[in-house]
This record gives sequence, structure tokens and C-alpha cells, in this order.
Amino acid sequence: MKKNVLLTIAYDGTDFHGWQRQPAARTVQGHLENVMSRLFKTPIILNGTSRTDAGVHAYGQRASFKAELGIPTERIPMVVNNALAGAEKGSFAISPVRILAAEDKDEDFHARFSSLGKEYIYRIRNSQTVDIFRRNYVYHVGEPLDVEAMRQAAGMLVGTHDFKSFEAAGSTPRETTVRTIYDARIEEKNSDDGRGRDVTLYIRGDGFLYNMVRIITGTLVDMGLGRIPPETMDLIMEAKDRSRGGHTAPPCGLYLSEVFYDAEALKKVKDR
Repeated sequence: MKKNVLLTIAYDGTDFHGWQRQPAARTVQGHLENVMSRLFKTPIILNGTSRTDAGVHAYGQRASFKAELGIPTERIPMVVNNALAGAEKGSFAISPVRILAAEDKDEDFHARFSSLGKEYIYRIRNSQTVDIFRRNYVYHVGEPLDVEAMRQAAGMLVGTHDFKSFEAAGSTPRETTVRTIYDARIEEKNSDDGRGRDVTLYIRGDGFLYNMVRIITGTLVDMGLGRIPPETMDLIMEAKDRSRGGHTAPPCGLYLSEVFYDAEALKKVKDR
């Protein structure tokens, strides 16, 4: 009997051409499907929730698949992670992809179409000193950021709005560009090396347009640098014009944090 299994997946997207399977490029979906198909001796097709771009990371990507498996669902993370490690070259190599959890779902469940929303995290290092060991995991901004101005602007994102101004130019037309943002929170702390600040955006909503989080982040950075007045965030949204927003932040600082299938959990956010 076929099982319908939901996986929770973490990955370092540095060396992948994004999540979605491509015929001539190494992707997270393609890599996982190849390893799991060999392991279980049956074709595995994953239905991922978010088609993250090249260089984007994930703490909690979700993907479902249907297959007849000869092992209990709770053992899938262990055996797949062992197979992923074995697929790497070198005795001490660690796989950039890891299965965190596996659970059985109803037959009609679909990781993407059943999801109610997501949370993304965007990490910025604000320092004159570049940390080369974090270059693939944060957006380095050398000039001082006005974090309070960024917070002011981020607060205007919360609610139901048309986010057309934050959709990449040339994107595939969608039925609607209206989305609901439940939380847009910015936190800051001193960097571990004592040479700057780590500024982190947490943004949670019922859906996101193509490059929406990266464009929002770039716009907030431009506001933090004094290039765009923070009080104009409402006007930028009302314009429904990509040219009114700021630059597109690089993919390296973006992380898919969580996918929600429970409405209460999606809307339960920290006090801002």
C-alpha cells in the first residue's frame, strides 16, 4: 500500500541551482529524488512547498511524496540521511541536505497545495569588516543601517495588501498579487566577532510572490541607508510598480524557515 509521506528538510543552498528539478543542473529536489529512488528502489517524486532559488537556504522546507516503502515512516530520516552522506565524496564529507522529520499524511494531502503559509528569515551582516566564512549565508552591508527606520517601514507591511511592487519584473502573471502578511519583524544583535551587527528580518504570510522577500529586504536596506524614506512604504505598495521599490537583496541571506498547515500556528506571532 502506498504511503503519503511529508518530509521536513533542511539544506544549504550554496552549491545548488535552487530547489526545483532541472535536467542539466544540480538542484535539491533532483538530488534528493535520485538518492531516495536508488535507496528505495522505486521512483520518488517530491512535491515541494517552496521553489527556492539558487543560493537560498532552508531550515524547514516541506515536501510530500507517495510510494510503497519497506520501512516504517519514522525511520525514513535516518536511512535517507545515511544515503545522503554516502553520496558525498570524502570520508569526512557532510551532506548539505538533511531530512529532519517524516510523517504519514492522508491520501489527499499535498505539501504545496495544503500549506496555509510560510515564514522566511533574511540575515544581514552590518559591518565594515567582511566575514569571509559567512559570505554564503548573509548579505553583507558595509554602511551603517538605521534599524529603527527599517522597523518603521516593516510594520507597514503587516496586513492584506497588493504586493505587486515587490514582485520581480517579468514574473509569470498570477491570478492575484494580494497577500496577507502576519508578521514582519526585525531583530538586531552584536555579531559574534564583535565587529558589527547581525540584522535579521522575520516575515510570515499566507503566500509570497517571486522574489518578494528579497525585494522587500532590499527596499528595507535602502531605507536603512537613507536612500528611500521609510514613511513611503505605503506609497510604494499603493503604486503596484516594481520600479518604485528598492534593490533585490542577494539570495545568500534568505532562509525558508517554516511552512504552516495549521491556521492558528500561522497567525500566532511574537509581539512586535
